[in-house]
Amino acid sequence: MKNLKSRYIGYAFLLTTVAFSSACKKEYLNPNAATADDVLTSAKGLTGVTVGLQKTFSTTRAGVLYASITLNGLTTNELISINTGNTNEERLVAGGVQVDGTNSVLLSVWAGSNKIIFDADNVINNAVNLPDKNYAAGLIAHASIFKALALGNLSEYWEKVPASTGQNVAFISRFDGFNKAIATIDNALAVIAANPISSSFSGNIPAGIDIPNTLNALKARYALFAGNYTLALTAANAVDLTKRSAFTYDALNLNPIFEIATSTNNVIQPKNLSLGQTGTNVPDAADQRIPFYTVVNTTVRINGFGAGTFTQIPVYLPGEITLIKAEAYARQATPNLSSALTELNKVVTKTAATDPFGLGANLPALTGTYTQQQLLDLIYKHRSIELFMSGLKLEDMRRFNQPLADRKRNFFPYPFQERDNNTNTPADPAF
Repeated sequence: MKNLKSRYIGYAFLLTTVAFSSACKKEYLNPNAATADDVLTSAKGLTGVTVGLQKTFSTTRAGVLYASITLNGLTTNELISINTGNTNEERLVAGGVQVDGTNSVLLSVWAGSNKIIFDADNVINNAVNLPDKNYAAGLIAHASIFKALALGNLSEYWEKVPASTGQNVAFISRFDGFNKAIATIDNALAVIAANPISSSFSGNIPAGIDIPNTLNALKARYALFAGNYTLALTAANAVDLTKRSAFTYDALNLNPIFEIATSTNNVIQPKNLSLGQTGTNVPDAADQRIPFYTVVNTTVRINGFGAGTFTQIPVYLPGEITLIKAEAYARQATPNLSSALTELNKVVTKTAATDPFGLGANLPALTGTYTQQQLLDLIYKHRSIELFMSGLKLEDMRRFNQPLADRKRNFFPYPFQERDNNTNTPADPAF
């Protein structure tokens, strides 16, 4: 993508190469190449690393974004596997013991997320030494977004996550993982409050991501997942819902959903026009989010954020933030059901014209008196529709106590690559 400043990307690959070759006894140096120290001590080098984070996360079949959408969608019945020759996807559809530590989709999320955390830490820890504090603030904030996303992905799919990067690292609970993501975001918010991000930094990274709003949106998401509803509500209220924040693509870096699935119709597609929902969770027939996310071309096909080569993919949706508010109100120690219904209705009645991404249900408002459980059931239903193919549904299914029979696994086994190299790797979950 033009927005991915290609002149910087080599620095990210250099850093990774140096990091993974450090255990070798012999070192072969190119005297004309930059050293790892050069990369980590210069603004240009650190910019290359943080741009590389975005590329690693948001592009290609092995990228964390696409792999997470696939892993989540096939596990929760949002998606189906189109080609029986795609063994790893087929095993995710089968679920249970058919998903083991050799699954390449699983490994893409695990290895990609851990790599992002490693590289992000290098940016965050070294940017503080730069003389230009406003440029450094941009580096720290941008890298923190991807570290938080990586921690969030690990914590959604595994019961325990690595406490750090390195050899034979210890593991922490997934809730500690979510809180670690929040701590990363809090540090970034404090840094940019003290030193606003410089325009020179903004001009050197991919356009499309609204850094302050994204930090608060992710803080709200992971606070909700960690069960801290007061914090989730506070962070959600700090997000400007009129703004877009998205990954952008171009001829060199394609939208991965379109590149791999939509254009080929050979990997994944939506399960049906009900988005895989059953019973009372089936979308209303008039729900305009259905034609937004799907199109019928003989069979049900991907539309929405996988519709084209250059279609932007949101980092978060404004509707997600509104639904976080609704859920936080409903789950407080003293539930505020009136405010929860008000926020839920903002999503139910929202039109495409009033949404920054053109996503709207355009349904009549929900009226009447609802119990806490009834409201939570409705919030789950509309999260499942509004956030289709966002990679968040498995966490929602657990949080809203959906039947185990409605998903193929509850948590995932640890990749053999980790188990073979880390004696601290926990036992795999039963389901």
